[in-house]
Amino acid sequence: MAGLSMSSLAISSDEVKDFICSSCEEQANAEFYCKTCLKLYCGKCIQLHDKWFKKHSAYGRNDMKKWPVSKEVEEFLLKCEAHKDHKIEMLCDDHSQLCCTKCAFNNHSQCSKVTQISELTNSQPTGLEGLSVELETVLGEIKTLQISQKASIQSLQRSYKEHSAVMIEQMRGNLNTYIDECDNNSVGTSGGNEQYLKEEMCRSVLSIVNEFDNITTKELNEMKDEVISIKGSVTSSIHKCTSVHNDLSQFHEIVQKIGDNKELCLIASIKCKHIIQQALTLLGKSGKAFNVQRKSVHNVRIPSDSYECRITGICVLTDGQVLVADGKNKRYKLLNQQYQVVSHCDVTEYVLDICQITPSEIAVALDKNASNIHNVQFITVTQSQLTFGRKLELQHKCEGINHHEGELFICSGTALFKYTLYGKQVCRLYEEESAYDSVYKCAVSPTGDRLYITSPSQHKLLTLARDGTLLATYTDPALDVPSGLHVTPAGQVLVCGWHSATVLQVGWEGESKLANLATWGVWYPQSVCYSSTTSSIIVGQYNDNIVVFRVE
Repeated sequence: MAGLSMSSLAISSDEVKDFICSSCEEQANAEFYCKTCLKLYCGKCIQLHDKWFKKHSAYGRNDMKKWPVSKEVEEFLLKCEAHKDHKIEMLCDDHSQLCCTKCAFNNHSQCSKVTQISELTNSQPTGLEGLSVELETVLGEIKTLQISQKASIQSLQRSYKEHSAVMIEQMRGNLNTYIDECDNNSVGTSGGNEQYLKEEMCRSVLSIVNEFDNITTKELNEMKDEVISIKGSVTSSIHKCTSVHNDLSQFHEIVQKIGDNKELCLIASIKCKHIIQQALTLLGKSGKAFNVQRKSVHNVRIPSDSYECRITGICVLTDGQVLVADGKNKRYKLLNQQYQVVSHCDVTEYVLDICQITPSEIAVALDKNASNIHNVQFITVTQSQLTFGRKLELQHKCEGINHHEGELFICSGTALFKYTLYGKQVCRLYEEESAYDSVYKCAVSPTGDRLYITSPSQHKLLTLARDGTLLATYTDPALDVPSGLHVTPAGQVLVCGWHSATVLQVGWEGESKLANLATWGVWYPQSVCYSSTTSSIIVGQYNDNIVVFRVE
């Protein structure tokens, strides 16, 4: 490839820089490559080339597979990610992982099959054309996700400002109402009584202002902390998307230019597949099925429990502690990493579900239908202590609850509602009034583009689009009376069969079963949650025990 001049390829760059013209002094980007001359030409220099060498064939950018692979692209593809000064030479079949000699010696010496790349070029198809299309599709989905995440932040900040304004307006309204009442009462009063009314009015106004300071200001500060925490989480996700988007863009361009070097094509193909899998995981479209390694059982009953436990909700906190809702005993319990109860809080309503809002804040679904009480109670977990926060009062039953980027999703038994974090009902997303408990529990995909609902009375798992449109309905004999529901950060859908005593993993599309994770050892499973900290699936039951499945 003598005579070629290429610019450098930066691994962290947002783009793969182009080839530079071999002939002109302007260092212009090349637009053509002559395979006879083994040179690159810009649009200006190619005209002179064609005039002198009429029998030569020059290939333009629409035919870049016939261009040479730049030294920088070759080095980039061959460089081992773990050992930068080593080249990729092998593929471990056990781990589907590219490796250099150092990797093979340190990490894959016990693997059953580690093969030289040169031996695989004829047996393994690269499928670069198909990968190019897939890269382009995933790039579009990542871009859409980034736009959606930025919109979520704007919506959350707008909701906070609106609710703050409403609270301040309520205080102003209370003051005005009281002042009007005082004016009406002061009509026809004598001087002494008038002075008394003025003093009483001042005391009452001061009381209203103090109440605002003591209660409303505290609530506004809590809400502000929520906004900051959720915004930070979403911003972190946006940064991950940007990084993956840049990697995808880089490989999309490399695939267009890589030529017919079989070894490089194979390596590029494998690396592309890994990046696409990373992107799919970020998009909540992981198709990886869990494999149960072992199980353990842990008793969560405490001496003051009046009844046998009924674990209706589970939430794993960032530090690995677990919060469980004990519906029958009307309390929620905090478990340490050994699943021992370290703290609990009592309420007067039945605790039906819980979900995480921020790393330290949880929302609890409370319901007492006989008394027409339907609430969402916020609690804060600080150093293993549980503290009550604000409470939202609803006009319908509150059986299931979930949260995504500042939006609450609440199941009433027959409908799925979307709320702001501050109690404003945004819309009714879905309704099915033909049967009781047709909309029981809900879960949201990591990107928020899919909603999942269990319908125990109809023995169905429903999948909805973001706007509530029904996308899929799943039924299975192994999913008799579906109850608890959870979606992992990678988009893996876990659902309990209450009557069938099962826990299934369903594909993110909501149309097929990937695995039956618990066909033994669970008793009327009510709730389920995945812990990334311990790589475990935690199942709540209609008894005093939770079951923990260690998975891979």
